[in-house]
Amino acid sequence: MLQQKKIVFNAILCLFLVVFACQMQAQKVSKPVTQKVVLDTAKNKAVAIDSIKPRLKLKPFKTKAHASYYANKFNGKKTSSGIRFSNDKFTAAHRKLPFGTKLKVTNEENGKWVIVEVIDRGPFSRGREIDLSRRAFMEIASNKNSGSTIVKLEIIEN
Repeated sequence: MLQQKKIVFNAILCLFLVVFACQMQAQKVSKPVTQKVVLDTAKNKAVAIDSIKPRLKLKPFKTKAHASYYANKFNGKKTSSGIRFSNDKFTAAHRKLPFGTKLKVTNEENGKWVIVEVIDRGPFSRGREIDLSRRAFMEIASNKNSGSTIVKLEIIEN
């Protein structure tokens, strides 16, 4: 009789462990999968980060840089590089960096970042390091009503 109780107890224990393991596996699978998306400046469309090179080579350029954004009056005008400016693209103006340089611009306050391409010279306001297109600025801005924010600039190396 004692032998039968041990067998029944072990069977119930095994059944319980199998059910518990299945529930744990189901919880792992049922978590929502989030995918981070960035904008490909060349094609001006959203691209999943997984389809981009897994690790970008970043060269630190400047921390605590003041960033602002272009006024709407520049929309459609030619930039110093000859490209027409659009506030709907992820572009930037910098005084010294060569045209075509890709930058990762990170808002130091909230950690949001965008990748932009330098296509113009500027900003010409004292104390400002970089001018972003309105779209790029609004992607990273903590306060959408402010005209500037503190950012970290990193050069993306090929």
